[in-house]
Amino acid sequence: MRTGMSYKRKMKLAPWCFIGPFLIVFLLFTVYPVFYSVALSFGTYKAGSVKFFGLRNYRYLLSDKTFLQSILNTFKIGIIQVPLMIILALVFACLLNSKLVKGKGFFRMAIFIPVLIDAVSYSVIFSLLFNDQGFINNMISRLGFTPASWYTNPWLATMMIVIAQTWKWTGYNTIIILSGLQNIPSELYEAAAIDGAGRIQQFFSITIPLLKNMILMVMVTSVNGAVQMFTEPNIITHGGPTGSTTTVMKYLYDMGFKNFNFGIACAGSYVIVLIVVVLTLIQLRAGKEDAA
Repeated sequence: MRTGMSYKRKMKLAPWCFIGPFLIVFLLFTVYPVFYSVALSFGTYKAGSVKFFGLRNYRYLLSDKTFLQSILNTFKIGIIQVPLMIILALVFACLLNSKLVKGKGFFRMAIFIPVLIDAVSYSVIFSLLFNDQGFINNMISRLGFTPASWYTNPWLATMMIVIAQTWKWTGYNTIIILSGLQNIPSELYEAAAIDGAGRIQQFFSITIPLLKNMILMVMVTSVNGAVQMFTEPNIITHGGPTGSTTTVMKYLYDMGFKNFNFGIACAGSYVIVLIVVVLTLIQLRAGKEDAA
């Protein structure tokens, strides 16, 4: 009898032995930091404890021109980069799905390789490419044009970030869209061709409508990624010139780890969470309305 009870207890405890280590790590390194950061967003960290003073951090952020400008900078980069990246990903996916292209495996690997490269590494490379004496300006000079001032012109500095982000993530989105393309029955294109529809008409009448869910998913993840952008502006442009490429995540990093004002940094992070949630809901709502 005792042996039976011992066995039943062991059977009940066995699942907890497997998930216990994960739960402990999850609670310590995910749940606790989240709750602690929420508390810290309503106060400040001093002498090893949190001193609360209500909504002061949030009021400061909403009145801080630098914070508001960082949000505008982030949206400026995202508005240019996200549509450009999705269009390129759609074009590349259609090319890789075409029967006319040979060696698809090689091209799929080649276009996906940038995703595997560490963000710091490729950001350093891009900063060297766009240097005043770098490869890009040398090529511009050889073509007979005046070299561009990438690091002193706000729009050119923004375009550096856009180009770097587009190079990094286009391949990732291409593979996602390609997976959707491969699930479209070829019979639909054959029937459309019999009815006299050209390639362009097939693209807008068959491909785009059947890829709406994939495109929506790519758009949501791309917008969220653009809002969280930090490495590229921090390494390539250092937020310059005159703060024109200081994204909101770089602002929060500087506020927390340079100014050691973790309360404001935590408050800002939850403002960004709210913005991401609102943007995601708007995109999902728009996608449902289009589907209807």
